[in-house]
Amino acid sequence: MQTKVDAITLEVMRNALQSVAEEMGVTLIRTALSINIKDRRDCSTAIYSLNGDLVAQAEHIPLHLGIMPTIMKGILKVYPKEKLKDGDAIVINDPYVSGSHLPDVCIFSPVFYDEKLVAFAANLAHHSDIGGIVPGGMPINATEIFQEGIRIAPVKIRKEGVIDEELVGFITNNVRTPSEWRGDMEAQLAANNVGDRRIKELIEKYGLDHLMEYMEEIMNYSERRFLSRLKEMPKGEYSFEDALEINCNDDSVEKTIPIKATISVHEDEIVVDFTGTGGQIKGSLNCTLAVTTACVYYAIKAMTDPGIPSNSGAYRNIKVVAPLGTIVNPKFPAAVSNANINTSQRITDCLFGALAKILPDRAMAACAGTMSLFTIGGIDPRKDTYYSYVETYAGGMGAVSNLDGMDGVQTNMTNTRNTPTEVMEMAYPIFVTKYALIPETEGAGEFRGGLGLTREVVLLDHDAYVTLSTERSFTEPWGLFGGKPGAHSECLLEAPDGTRTPLPARMSKIIPANHKIVYRTPGGGGMGNPFSRDPKLVLKDVIAEYISPKRAREVYGVAINTETMTVDSAATEKLRAC
Repeated sequence: MQTKVDAITLEVMRNALQSVAEEMGVTLIRTALSINIKDRRDCSTAIYSLNGDLVAQAEHIPLHLGIMPTIMKGILKVYPKEKLKDGDAIVINDPYVSGSHLPDVCIFSPVFYDEKLVAFAANLAHHSDIGGIVPGGMPINATEIFQEGIRIAPVKIRKEGVIDEELVGFITNNVRTPSEWRGDMEAQLAANNVGDRRIKELIEKYGLDHLMEYMEEIMNYSERRFLSRLKEMPKGEYSFEDALEINCNDDSVEKTIPIKATISVHEDEIVVDFTGTGGQIKGSLNCTLAVTTACVYYAIKAMTDPGIPSNSGAYRNIKVVAPLGTIVNPKFPAAVSNANINTSQRITDCLFGALAKILPDRAMAACAGTMSLFTIGGIDPRKDTYYSYVETYAGGMGAVSNLDGMDGVQTNMTNTRNTPTEVMEMAYPIFVTKYALIPETEGAGEFRGGLGLTREVVLLDHDAYVTLSTERSFTEPWGLFGGKPGAHSECLLEAPDGTRTPLPARMSKIIPANHKIVYRTPGGGGMGNPFSRDPKLVLKDVIAEYISPKRAREVYGVAINTETMTVDSAATEKLRAC
């Protein structure tokens, strides 16, 4: 008999399932072995219904969260429900099923109650190495996915509670950091075990039929909220085009590929069409359809109603059209490893550009537009063992209609923390000589964009394989409504004698011992006319040494008395009158 659904019980059940996903995430982070998961928190956790629909997920990485609604459906095609048993766990990292790149390893565990399948506990974690031609599994110069690392099709890594040691041995035999891989994999299993336990506790408390019904109602609720917001939006067709930089290694020619999005707003659905986007390329910037779809889900949710619970119901009325063979939906076996880092961010920029025409009061200028990947791998001379350092560097956030963009922060499709300098230096044979915000990298505006940051890293006493993968090295994080663009990224190599030479924004190559890599990330775009900025805010940035008195005068039209560090109101009025 159907239970009557009421709002209070719905909210109680929604928060209960959300708490399960959150506790799974805490378990994964606290038990992981690699720095990339336990410090940077490059992972996500979720609960699915028995039909493979996303019901609840922890608030971790937007890109992960966006692809997770699609992964389970693909797994159930390989492992129908009747093939699953209590204690099983399925591992997968194949981008042409999971959607993400190879280092993102997903583990799904069926949850049984009284020998009946009732739900799935799942997580995704970015492993520090997955094999392939470069450490970290994200080679810039890959031309097909086989070069990017070991590809795991959906397979049971645990069968009725027993880990398949032969499979684990096969995988760890193909990665550079086998103990880390094993440790992180076991942390993922532990996280799912927590989800299994907590779901069973909810069944014991509320009853199986009650839980199953409210899983469905939670998704229906998200759908109703989205449709309610959709009815308020102006109907029509809105387009925006941006450019992705595609040159890499020592290619000095500035090349781009267009990414175009057309958003059609209807009474009962939103259609996002990427027709007009450039074709797939031979590099590793091709973006799987699942990641492209994740970008669409994120951008639309952020601009319509960020508070909608993230589950499959929130996306039922969003349709994505991405022509096969384009950089936003490549054909197998295209390389895809660096699309998560760069292409996803450019897709999101493009979507926000189109959405700004629909909802200008909620618009945001372009953020840094890249996750700015930095990986270093080699033999640690202190231990004579292989290591793999993986990190993405923050940049400037784009300004919004009433606030400055944040400085040095991960934005849009990523939400990782940084690796503390002390942790880096203890764990790896590297030395950090500088880690700071970069002055005058903001996009000027009535509300300015955020500052980019720089980190300078020396390789101590060993040659190492380095991968850099950033963006906006010659294109710009655009501003809106008169706002100026943020600053470009820049990468440099400094020899022991202090000589500096430019490095490509994207490269995978061996760097000699005791050389320094200087990594500078882009700033965020500004919002509105810079001459409309509150002079007090300009003065505040001068005092903080984010901008110089000269920039304050020339870009913002604000005269600063450098002796008293006050605004010269009369001079400012004259400057702005001109």
